[in-house]
Amino acid sequence: MVLIDGAGGIAGADEVCHHGIAWYATRLGGALLGALSEERGLRDVLAGGIERVTDAHRDTCDVAHPISPFAAVAMLRFSGGTVEHLVLGDAVAVVGRTTGEPVVAHDPREVVIARSFEERLKDVPEGGDEYRRLLMELRSRRNSPGGFWVAKDDPTVVDEAVTGSGPADGVTVAALLSNGASRLVDTFGLTDWPGLLRLLETDGPAEVIHRVRQAEAREGVATDDATIVCRL
Repeated sequence: MVLIDGAGGIAGADEVCHHGIAWYATRLGGALLGALSEERGLRDVLAGGIERVTDAHRDTCDVAHPISPFAAVAMLRFSGGTVEHLVLGDAVAVVGRTTGEPVVAHDPREVVIARSFEERLKDVPEGGDEYRRLLMELRSRRNSPGGFWVAKDDPTVVDEAVTGSGPADGVTVAALLSNGASRLVDTFGLTDWPGLLRLLETDGPAEVIHRVRQAEAREGVATDDATIVCRL
């Protein structure tokens, strides 16, 4: 299972990379799915995928530019009686078990840094020079020590990924969520991770996203891409 949450969206990005975010996310997702059956660790799979996609547009685009496309990545692999997970960026992997609490893999670094910038952007007119300057400052914290880490052009970022594994026996439901979908738990606090997995089992991903959209409307929060991949 692979989830890619592409990002970018700064004015002028099309001049840096004419392919765009959707192209990058689709290419990276395909590369990872194609390599998951190979006998390689998940970090190696992701490093190979980043390198392959970067090579595909290195000669036509400024792949290292701060506003070129990037993505959060989450992966789960069931193989040989083991379930493995990897998370890079602000996506979430959740593995439920018949006994005990679910395994939750996430990296809070981007969320912590982004929230500090959200406060600074609150009273700044969108689209102005100061707004763009702050966004560029946030982008400069990406893939750098003391910042946060995502898939972009440098395959060595996989060293910062959150990884783990455990027995596949006893797994009830497993899910990958973009940060727009995990809001039900980590932003709005309307349930916990076991509750989210139960909701997935009983009502499916569409209900989780529906409840996220309701909460966003009540709180006056801008919507974010919400995607869930699950194994029931």
